[in-house]
Amino acid sequence: MADADDELGADRAAAGGAEKAKFVRDAFSRIAPKYDLLNHLLSFNVDKGWRRKAIAELGVDRGRGARYLDLCAGTLDLSAAISATDGFQGTVTAVDFAEPMLVAGRPKIAGRRVNLVVGDALRLPLATGSMSGAIVAFGIRNVSALDAALAEVNRILVPGGRFVILEFSIPRSPLINTGYQLYFRNILPAVGGWVSGHRAAYRYLPRSVANFPVMEELARRMRDAGFRDVRWRSLSLGIAAIHVGLR
Repeated sequence: MADADDELGADRAAAGGAEKAKFVRDAFSRIAPKYDLLNHLLSFNVDKGWRRKAIAELGVDRGRGARYLDLCAGTLDLSAAISATDGFQGTVTAVDFAEPMLVAGRPKIAGRRVNLVVGDALRLPLATGSMSGAIVAFGIRNVSALDAALAEVNRILVPGGRFVILEFSIPRSPLINTGYQLYFRNILPAVGGWVSGHRAAYRYLPRSVANFPVMEELARRMRDAGFRDVRWRSLSLGIAAIHVGLR
């Protein structure tokens, strides 16, 4: 019965609403120890290349005054990569409200210029105009209020600061989408649930993607939140997309 209740909760959370924040925090806290393994396994390691492309779009400034936000930072893949940029003298602030995810990723940033913050994307504990740039990978669809989160990122960026979003999307090709949905809705939840021991988290994943705005709609909502020069491009036949906007 508990599993059934968890999976029903996953469906409700994916649709949004008041239950989403609690479900996401609890689910990601529970899967934190296996999160990296499953990310790479279930994406056939393609996710690593996607992250590299997203960081390239950020255009990291190596200067001492550069300050970057890694939003919904999870196990710190982006923070580790940014802080390892050759000659980087700035700082990265990694924010996530599931503390076990940050703890699981901590070895990646040992000795690096990364500050870990347990915090909410809707109420960032950062001063207005304090960040040179911001990036989020596979986390923006998990916030309980997308428009509020976009506006909050806009608030903390300096004028001209760049915001990069890497997120799953739905392939436009009917043929590609058929295979994608077969994998995403059946194989991925089964494998993810078996390895992690938390079926509901991997039931939530494809349903959250299905409920997330399509690429053009996300771009429009970024503009509505105050971003300019918004552009996007699809990756891997439309399985993921990168959006970029300027404060």
